[in-house]
Amino acid sequence: MNMVTKLLLCFASVLFTVSVYATPVDTYEFKSADNQERALSLAHQLRCPQCQNQNLVDSNSPVAQDLRFEVYKMVDSGKADSEIIDFMTSRYGDFVLYKPKLDAKTYVLWLGPAGLLVFGLLIGFIFVRRQRIQPAEAEALTPEQQAELDALLNKDKANK
Repeated sequence: MNMVTKLLLCFASVLFTVSVYATPVDTYEFKSADNQERALSLAHQLRCPQCQNQNLVDSNSPVAQDLRFEVYKMVDSGKADSEIIDFMTSRYGDFVLYKPKLDAKTYVLWLGPAGLLVFGLLIGFIFVRRQRIQPAEAEALTPEQQAELDALLNKDKANK
């Protein structure tokens, strides 16, 4: 193969690869630009139940597409944000919220990191304090050990 053919094949493969990653575009017509902004804001706040790590806007799963259209319809019908979020949580649970509400079921989720930080700091403080309180005390030598040490030191001085 000559160089031009190789370049054309490389260029064609890049074009086909880019088209594979293209995402479908929602073609929902909103009644107003405000409704569109509100709907997109809500869809960014809600998690896709199937993908688990993407919001409704970023996900391409069929479930996310359906939920996105549901959010769009509810916004255009005039429902409040809280009503839409309540509908989604009643249907899919608190999992669809990126920022779950603070209630008895989510105390560990909200307060757990702060509790672990305080616990770690307390353990670190106790460890450092114990190290500082215990002075490095030299063990007292017995008279026999002291005599042996003196003999070794005197022998070393005599050799110099």
